[in-house]
Amino acid sequence: DQPCVQCGSEQQLIMVILCSALLLSQSMWKTQRSTVKGYFLAGGQMVWWPVGASLFASNVGSGHFIGLAGSGAASGIAATAYEWNVSVALYGMHVCPTQVTTMPEYLRKRFGGKRIQIFLAILYLFIYIFTKISVDMYAGALFIQQALHWDLYIAVAGLLAITAVYTVAGGLAAVIYTDALQTLIMLVGAISLMVFSFVEVGGLEGLQAKYFDAIPSTRKENSSCGLPREDAFHIFRDPVNSDLPWPGVLVGMTIPSLWYWCTDQVIVQRSLAAKNLSHAKGGSLMTSYLKILPLFMMVMPGMISRVLFPDLVACAEPEICQKICGNPSGCSDIAYPKLVIELLPVGLRGLMMAVMIAALMSSLTSIFNSASTIFTMDLWKHFRPRCSEWELMIVGRVFVLLLTVVSILWIPLVQAGQGGQLFIYIQSISSYLQPPVAMVFILGCFWKRANEKGAFWGLVLGLLMGVIRMVLDFIFPEPQCGERDARPGVLRYMHYLYFSMVLAAVSTLTVLLVSLLTEPPSEEMVRLPLTLLPLLVNGCPTLHPWE
Repeated sequence: DQPCVQCGSEQQLIMVILCSALLLSQSMWKTQRSTVKGYFLAGGQMVWWPVGASLFASNVGSGHFIGLAGSGAASGIAATAYEWNVSVALYGMHVCPTQVTTMPEYLRKRFGGKRIQIFLAILYLFIYIFTKISVDMYAGALFIQQALHWDLYIAVAGLLAITAVYTVAGGLAAVIYTDALQTLIMLVGAISLMVFSFVEVGGLEGLQAKYFDAIPSTRKENSSCGLPREDAFHIFRDPVNSDLPWPGVLVGMTIPSLWYWCTDQVIVQRSLAAKNLSHAKGGSLMTSYLKILPLFMMVMPGMISRVLFPDLVACAEPEICQKICGNPSGCSDIAYPKLVIELLPVGLRGLMMAVMIAALMSSLTSIFNSASTIFTMDLWKHFRPRCSEWELMIVGRVFVLLLTVVSILWIPLVQAGQGGQLFIYIQSISSYLQPPVAMVFILGCFWKRANEKGAFWGLVLGLLMGVIRMVLDFIFPEPQCGERDARPGVLRYMHYLYFSMVLAAVSTLTVLLVSLLTEPPSEEMVRLPLTLLPLLVNGCPTLHPWE
């Protein structure tokens, strides 16, 4: 029935594109796209529900579906901690300064000078291009290959072209309105697959009973290779010997979450587009509740996929895994596509194809728009301070097209470099690059003695340590099951979540010491964040407190 599957999937894809075009035309009519605020901040007129839907859709891309399901298949429900930690961060503190377009711009106004702004702008673009865009493309391409057997480059190039067109044409308003539609599509499709999965396995009790018997038929004798973890149904795990130690979950995981949900341009830009404080709060609360769902929509279906297809999803021999999915480290990342292809009837397979495309498009459009904003407002405007608003609009649109080209060229490196669990790869890189930025931002908001020298050297030292650890991870990859661990001690004995805590402590101490040993910042630099302190709870106003 492969031709019918492909036909149904293509029809669903056409429906997604048509609906996106309708929403694009509506958003183009409702906002002034010819201005910087209209293009990059949707005119500051968004109400709570599209803001919340866009926050959710921007975060939950195809990398989430593939990565979370793969982590569930490989190690159980522990990866859910990332999703629920995010809910706590969103519910408790959604930090957004006012009267700015980007977060690097805010830090320039807070600390003075331009080196921090340029430094962070380049870092943000690096993170977007080589982790977020590439990971989502890899995950989406993996699903397309498993489901339709399309050529990888044609499929990804087509999707990127579509997302680039309506991102360039409509600005943030188009992205937010299409995100709202795509969130609905994602929820309907993922919940449908969840219901079919639990029915097939016999409910939650059936999953708990059968998961520990999901062992591949071919594996090394007298070893743990291919065996499910004994703590698969525990989120808080052993602090020393587990894959996700509980102190790291509580502390080390929270620091990158604060960076992402409080300072990442993709997220902050949506809250800055809200029409007032109440709508920003409402969008944040809506997203925090939606983030409860991935445990049931992604993680547990991944575990069910291992139960149903243990020889494929849980393969334990590198040679066999290479034949199954082209990755000798393991094939847990095919858990979600395999479930869709083998379990759903033909019509629903097409719907899930639309779900994955919607997830990919939502994430990519959000990143394209935010990366374009950072490049235009933080880098281009720095080198051409007297440029016109029309020039900024043109540069922003052209940069989106440049990102599209770079992303397509990066696909072969993503294919060659992925290993093990995709979601854990994303989180480990985040733990190496994001904690210094998060701590500098928090200290800048809550400690008026922090100055530019302290912030800059805190960023430099923290990021230097993080980059060294990241490079070591690539040079000395984690050994496959049954192999001797010959990695350096800093990799073997220090979990990446513990390293996140070390980075945060080092960056904080550096900011404190350098700031205290140098001159204090001027009163004008600390006036903006001090005025914002009462407003740093669950949202950010677009009405300025001094007006």
